[in-house]
Amino acid sequence: MSAETLSRPLRLNAVSLPAALPGVAVPAYDRDRLTVGVVHFGPGAFHRAHQAFYFDRLLARDPRWGICAVSLKNPGVRDALQPQDGLYTLAQLDAETTFRVVGSIVEVLVAPEDPPAVFARLAAPMTRMVTLTVTEKGYCLTGDGQLDVAHPDIVHDLANPREPVSAVGYIVEGLRRRFMAGLAPYAVVACDNLADNGWRLKAAVTAFAQSVDPALAAWIEAQARFPRTMVDSITPATDDALRARVEAATGLADAWPIQREAFTQWIVEDVLGPPSANGDAPDLASVGVTLTDDVRGFERAKLRLLNGVHSTIAYAGLLKGHETVFEAISDPDLARLAEDLMVQDIIPTLTAPRGLDLAAYGQAILGRFRNPEIRHLLAQIAWDGSQKLPFRILGTVADALAAGRPVDRLALPLAAWMHFVRRRAAKGVAIVDPVADRLVATAAACAGDAAADVAQFLKLEPVFSRELAGNAVFVAALVKAYGELG
Repeated sequence: MSAETLSRPLRLNAVSLPAALPGVAVPAYDRDRLTVGVVHFGPGAFHRAHQAFYFDRLLARDPRWGICAVSLKNPGVRDALQPQDGLYTLAQLDAETTFRVVGSIVEVLVAPEDPPAVFARLAAPMTRMVTLTVTEKGYCLTGDGQLDVAHPDIVHDLANPREPVSAVGYIVEGLRRRFMAGLAPYAVVACDNLADNGWRLKAAVTAFAQSVDPALAAWIEAQARFPRTMVDSITPATDDALRARVEAATGLADAWPIQREAFTQWIVEDVLGPPSANGDAPDLASVGVTLTDDVRGFERAKLRLLNGVHSTIAYAGLLKGHETVFEAISDPDLARLAEDLMVQDIIPTLTAPRGLDLAAYGQAILGRFRNPEIRHLLAQIAWDGSQKLPFRILGTVADALAAGRPVDRLALPLAAWMHFVRRRAAKGVAIVDPVADRLVATAAACAGDAAADVAQFLKLEPVFSRELAGNAVFVAALVKAYGELG
């Protein structure tokens, strides 16, 4: 055996885990006693940083909630985690970074390689929950939120319902097998940031099932639970620098560690039922999940306070030459703008759902922005502005106008976005946006006069409604902000 081989660290797995360096948190339960209670579709970085983390904490109290992770296409996660017995390291990035080995994933399957194994897990009596992080496009929905029967995967699955390729197809086939076996349906918990995600998924699943068996669809409609949810935690991509950092901190080599900010939030509509020793619902509240009857209230607060201010400092920060969120929020002028927007302009438009202190939530968001361990690029946040701004900023503008409050400060991020588009187009830099061609054409029509330039942008109806574009108070504030930033 060579000296190089002897110097290599042990690969993280069940055997090497006791060799982890002091200070590394390891599973506080016997993994050999775990049973699979959750099937998860889409075990990417966010799932492993988020839902798997919560279940890892829950398993210390209740061993019934181990996870079978199912990749719908790519074997990468399986190939990385199988030699590690499903173990991986989570680095929680804060002023002091901590490292935790997560043990909640007890099995990883690749659906196209072994559909019977996936179906067996879905139909197993011990499986009580199916969760998903498949991105918005993975739900195969139309623009108005209905099942897209023209989507190639749905076309395939409707023609071959016993051999699905989509998440919707697998969920329906799993439910059909439970229906035929006389088992209760599993709860289906969508964990992608899609408004009313649970309701939309239930409608898609029921519509698909209606084509398979109307009796199955009626059973799903009557008995299956699809709670709406909201999830939040910044999860930067894994790179070699993280692998090296994890190896140094744990003493073990990890093929695919995960990193995220210390802040994490999981809001779940309280329809799963009370947890009990023999019940179907996990005690998620005991590990920090917020159960609520007002998911929309939390979504609205996040969209306006977090995402709205994110976009504000992205466009304003780029205009001032900053590159990251941390750099931008370290700029005293931008920090003051962010806080004033929250306190004076955004919070007055919100009604706090039970359990949420809006002022404290706003301060927590500013604290997250100031995390030096998170390198979040402003240019990335600036992508797709035409799609984001109507929800992140313009809803707040409309509410403020309706209440007779000033909108001068709220006009700043919109004006900054206009300058961002104009400058990018002038330099020939690609604009990442679904309507990039229209944005470039709009920028080309700008001549530097604030009123005339703003008028050009206000013609973009995908962004600005006719009502807003015709509101004299709003237009005046926008022209003023555009001139000040120019």
